[in-house]
Formats: sequence, C-alpha cells, structure tokens
Amino acid sequence: MISAAARRLGSVLEPVTGQVYFSPECHRRYEQLGFAPSPAQAKGVALPDGPAYFTSRGSVMGQVCGEVVTAAFAVFSPAVVVPGVRHGWTLTDAATICRARDEGAVEQLVRLLGERPEGVDRVVALLSRAVAPLRPEGRPLYAGLLSLGLPDSPLGAAWRLGDMLREYRGDSHTAAWISAGVDATEIGLLTELYWGLPMRSYSRTRGWTVEEFDAAHQRLQARGLVDDTGLTPAGRDAREAIEVATDVQLAPALAALGNDLDELVGLLRPWGVAVREGAGYLAAGPHDLAQRAARS
Repeated sequence: MISAAARRLGSVLEPVTGQVYFSPECHRRYEQLGFAPSPAQAKGVALPDGPAYFTSRGSVMGQVCGEVVTAAFAVFSPAVVVPGVRHGWTLTDAATICRARDEGAVEQLVRLLGERPEGVDRVVALLSRAVAPLRPEGRPLYAGLLSLGLPDSPLGAAWRLGDMLREYRGDSHTAAWISAGVDATEIGLLTELYWGLPMRSYSRTRGWTVEEFDAAHQRLQARGLVDDTGLTPAGRDAREAIEVATDVQLAPALAALGNDLDELVGLLRPWGVAVREGAGYLAAGPHDLAQRAARS
C-alpha cells in the first residue's frame, strides 16, 4: 500500500533531515550572523529562533520576500513570518545563511553519526534513485533544494537528498489540503486533533491569534468536521484523506526504490535513533505523533 510505504519512509527520514532545525551548530552560525540564539530547549533539544528559522529555511528559494516564504511554508501566520524574514534580510543574504544552514546541519550529523556512518554510500545511491523522478512544479521548497546541488561529502549528500524528499512531501501535503478546501488555520486545528493532541496546542506555535483560531473552529464546526473539543468521524475521514492524497504523490519515489525501500529504512532507522539520543531532534516529531495516533 502506498500510504504505508510513504509514511515509513517519511518517519525514518524525519530525524535525519529535520535535525537541521535543532542543530546547535546551525544556531551558532545564525547567531554569528546577528540572529538571536536558540531561545529554549525541549528535553535537551535546542529550539530554533523564529526569524533564523524562517530566513534559513526560506533561503533555499533565494532572496525572496516574507510573503513568498509564508506561501511556501503554508501553515504559519504571515504576521510572524513576514517581519521575521524582513529582519533576516537586514542581517544577511540568502547565499550566506543557506551555506550556514548546510554546514551546521552536516556538522551536527558528523558529531552524532561520524563522518561515514554505516551504509552512507548505499543511502546516497538509494536516495538519489528516489529523488530522480520527482518533478518540481508546484513544489517551491523542493525546487529550491533541487537548485542547490549536493554537498561534497557522502553524509552531506545523504542529508540534502533526504531534505529534498522531506520538502517534496511537505509541498505535496500543502497541495493536498489546499485541494481539499482547507486553509492554513483550519489544517493546524485538524492536524493536531488527528495526532491526538488537544486543540490549539501544537498549532499555537504557528503564530495565529485567538480570534483567528475561533473563526477557524467555527468554520470547521459548520462543516461537521469538529465538535467542541475533537474531530467528528467525518473530520477524521477528511483529515485521513488529505494524508492519503499526500502519500500518493510520493508514488514516483517509491516506485524508483521498489523492493529496496526496506533496505533504505533499515539503514536510516539507526541514524535517526542516534540523532535523537544525541538531542539532535525532538523525542516526538510530527511523524511520531501521527503513528501514535494511528495505533490508538
């Protein structure tokens, strides 16, 4: 089944690629450029400064304005993204912070995994195969990464290819929920409930106001997707349909991997464990929350 395969791949890629947002090596580089340091820790994992996060992740698309970054990231309020990116471009340029992002991400992986973790050459070969058939249209963050090429080291190449797949899935997810007629505030509420979290717990990190959440809640209630505190059966079906529509868009990558998906998952899983044990990624990220909700 495509969904099971796509979600397995996403779950093992997430800590290895998403670690860029929690890397102390990245945070130090951003601080040297003038951004604020990591503002807090979550069980020992260093959380990102907002403007540094928006600017560094957005930099893969070039020197774009905050409105473009808002559109590409999709789930954040423009009220926090636009000024954050505007501030970021007063401190640095896209090429400089993009290079800091790359160097910090790879440096953390080297610290936690070593320069040549077991299977790294095979991981690069398999991820290259998975990425090769993916097309960029309608996928701005994937397209931005595609334009950058690969870092020189095998581990750097593995990280970049994994990040490309991660952002391809993220761009595809945005296309799926937009096509379902859901807006950014609504998908935040639906997703946290789908993960089994209280309403307005995870989504409050996206910068929306109480009034914006109230309005989104009312819209979802009017459509029969949520009640006062949780998803209705129709809401759960609708949110699962969005996830399935996301999974289906990974079909070219999964077809390219074929029977070697199991091998790739087996190689990446211990990497992710090591990254988490070294406080390089959250104990429970989005894929973990989704898997726990599916089992409950």
